[in-house]
Amino acid sequence: MSTSKRAVDVVGGTLLLLLLAPALLALAAAVAVTSRGPALIPLRRAGARGRPFAMLAFRTAPATRTGRLLHRHYLDHLPQLINVVRGEMSLVGPRPLPVDHPLTGTARARTAVRPGITGPWQIGGRSGLPWEEMAVQDLYYVREHWLGMDLAILARTAAIAARGLGPRRLRGRTRAQDPRPRVPRPQGLRQA
Repeated sequence: MSTSKRAVDVVGGTLLLLLLAPALLALAAAVAVTSRGPALIPLRRAGARGRPFAMLAFRTAPATRTGRLLHRHYLDHLPQLINVVRGEMSLVGPRPLPVDHPLTGTARARTAVRPGITGPWQIGGRSGLPWEEMAVQDLYYVREHWLGMDLAILARTAAIAARGLGPRRLRGRTRAQDPRPRVPRPQGLRQA
C-alpha cells in the first residue's frame, strides 16, 4: 500500500470521525431506541492477506424505519471509520469478505489490499450486481488503484449516499432504469 493512500486514510478517517461524532452518537441512540440489542455490532471479516478483524457497523433491523434509513444512505458503514484509523480497513477498497468465505482465486486476490468502506461496485451497482461482476470490479481496483481513483470513488459514494440509492429503492428496476452511476467494466480482465 502506498504511503499516500494510508495518509489519506488516517487523516480522512480521523477528520470524518471528529466531524461526524455528533451524528454518530445520534444514530447510535436512534438504533438503540428503535430496536433491541447493541447499536454497534462487530462483524468478523477477512482483512488484508486474509487476517481476521472485527468490522464495526450499526445494527440495521430491516423491519424498523431507522434500520432502512441507515442502510439506504450507507450510514450503517460509518463506524468503519474506526477500522480505517486503526489500519484494518481503507476508505476505498474491496468490501471485506466474511472470515468463513473460502480464500481461493478471486477472493484471495481481493485480499491483496486492505478492504474498504466503499469501492467500485458500491458506486457501480451495489448489491444489485451479480458476484462475478462485483469480483471483476474489485480485481480491477486491486490491480489499477491510485489516489485519484480513490478520490473519485469517495466523491461518487457521497453523492449516492446523499440521494439514498440503496438496494431496496432499486428493486424491480431494470438496469436501464437504474439511476446509479456505473464504473465501466474493465477490459481485458479475466474473471477468476
